[in-house]
Amino acid sequence: MESRNNVRVRVWGDYACFSRPEFKVERVSYPVMTPSAARGVLEAIFWKPEIRYEVHRIGVLALGSQTVILRNELKDRQGTKPILVESSRQQRSSLILKGVDYIIEAEVRLRPHAVDPIPKYLDQFNRRLDKGQYHHTPYLGTREFAAHFDRPNGERPQPFDLSIGTMLFDIAFVESAGRDELEFRRPGREKPVRGYAQAIFFDARVKDGWLTVPAEKYKNIYRLEGEHV
Repeated sequence: MESRNNVRVRVWGDYACFSRPEFKVERVSYPVMTPSAARGVLEAIFWKPEIRYEVHRIGVLALGSQTVILRNELKDRQGTKPILVESSRQQRSSLILKGVDYIIEAEVRLRPHAVDPIPKYLDQFNRRLDKGQYHHTPYLGTREFAAHFDRPNGERPQPFDLSIGTMLFDIAFVESAGRDELEFRRPGREKPVRGYAQAIFFDARVKDGWLTVPAEKYKNIYRLEGEHV
């Protein structure tokens, strides 16, 4: 990844769950971190509405082992009325990963409404990385699985190949008058807009320990969101 706007972060944790959306009830993790989860880690370290991260590839330092846990979850979504936990609690099994370790390589891109240059945001990101500071607690897939992070120090991915198949790339939030299923805010805009969320997938493969993210998927998400970066 040849660019002066790059960031590289090592992230690891005791447990992780990168949920496969095709399993509706029980949580089943992908075998490696998804691009959207990697983006979430970077935004947890440093978030500004003027920038967005393009994850180029993810290196697998430790694949982790699969383990099954039983968790308490709620069957109902939060709405305008309070949820009575005792009546909505359900016990569900989750197939998660234990002992994972990754390297995230990404590029910082300015959003159309940004005024300051990229080096300003890169300096802020790197200072937070060196000091262990963050915007909110980074996590590995789900919030209960907190992540540790640091600069890579010569670590190399495991030399293995793995065909994962269809993997979640990210979620596009699309404005639409005909499908006003969600209300969300666009960075740089004061008023919320209405629309819907669309999942984007790609054919994922790990080669020599690296999961490479197709660059054209970012063009697709920018087109759906009506943004030019």
